[in-house]
Amino acid sequence: MISFESARDLILSNVAPLGTESVALVDCLGRATAEDVVAPLDLPSFDNSAMDGYAVRIADCNRFAPLTVSGFIPAGETATTEIYPGTAIRIMTGAPIPPGCDAVVPIEEVDEAERPGNQIWVVKNAPVFGQHIRRTGEDVKRGETVLPKGTPISVPAISILASLGRTEVLVYRKPVVAILATGDELIDLGQPLQNGKLYNSNSVALAAAVRECGATPLILGIARDEHEQLREMIGLGLRADALITAAGVSVGDRDLVRDTLAELGVTQVFWKINMKPGKSMAFGVCEGKPVFSLPGNPVSAMITFEELVRPALVKMLGHKEAIKPLVKATLQENLQKKAGRVFFSRVKIECADGKFLAWSAGNQETGSVQTLLRADALAVLPADSATLTAGEEISIHIL
Repeated sequence: MISFESARDLILSNVAPLGTESVALVDCLGRATAEDVVAPLDLPSFDNSAMDGYAVRIADCNRFAPLTVSGFIPAGETATTEIYPGTAIRIMTGAPIPPGCDAVVPIEEVDEAERPGNQIWVVKNAPVFGQHIRRTGEDVKRGETVLPKGTPISVPAISILASLGRTEVLVYRKPVVAILATGDELIDLGQPLQNGKLYNSNSVALAAAVRECGATPLILGIARDEHEQLREMIGLGLRADALITAAGVSVGDRDLVRDTLAELGVTQVFWKINMKPGKSMAFGVCEGKPVFSLPGNPVSAMITFEELVRPALVKMLGHKEAIKPLVKATLQENLQKKAGRVFFSRVKIECADGKFLAWSAGNQETGSVQTLLRADALAVLPADSATLTAGEEISIHIL
């Protein structure tokens, strides 16, 4: 049996990003850049006004002296008219700054009542140099790397890429992840539930988790605890970029998954981890493709996915940071666990005075899916601890 940390390190050392493809900008959300995205131009690309108001010369802005309005520059126009002493130019947000202007006065700080000669007065404090002017390149400079290789593409990233005129981005390909549930006790969703049977919840839940990562799930269905059918369906799964199996990896008479994987050329990297839940998980590789064999218990399957499969898929998707960061939380009640294994406790959290507070989400037995539903985070409780007391600081993964 290996440690949780060793298991995760072994998994991550056996996976790598897949090939690359150019994808339309609108479809890039959540993908990772497969190139350094370098700005081909400055943002802004010209000096422009940050306010509706008047372009002025600071030297002219005596609150007792009127300024003659000599022109108007809407957004989208070219600023060709220079500001001369004693004048101001009406300007709209985003419009280019005219030559000679060194400040913009917002419209609400100007008295623009009708007077002979189309004059205005600055009625508040005199403007300061450069106020309300967006300078060329102050946001992004030409040649600057705005998205390093391996950066997840967020909505703000799409906004800045669009501002730079990009229509496509080179990203890493999405892995196709086959999902196979095993067990004679399973039936498909929508079928009448018979005594002794269980709905195949793992396939759908794992597919949703795969999709949430950004990968593409491929549900293979249910393989019965029978060698030939298991061999056939695992063979299909090995055609994908990665394979996840659920159940059949313990030591029961019908736990046939590991032997069948070996027959099909899967090299086992490890089996059994010093963690709870998820002790019986196995991991292997077949022709460079990762194979994750998860426990069949739904809570164990989801927690092992979260802690061990998700980082692998995120790395395959090209993200620089594959592992969710641990954050600190203050325990608000005593927690008990058996010493000897890392325990992933389902907890609820709140934020008070900038700090996370954590409580148990309820029943920590692996049969309680509802506790996982109520949890906001997983507390990573060290193997050598048995009793954790209220007020103690613990490490958590936000779900």
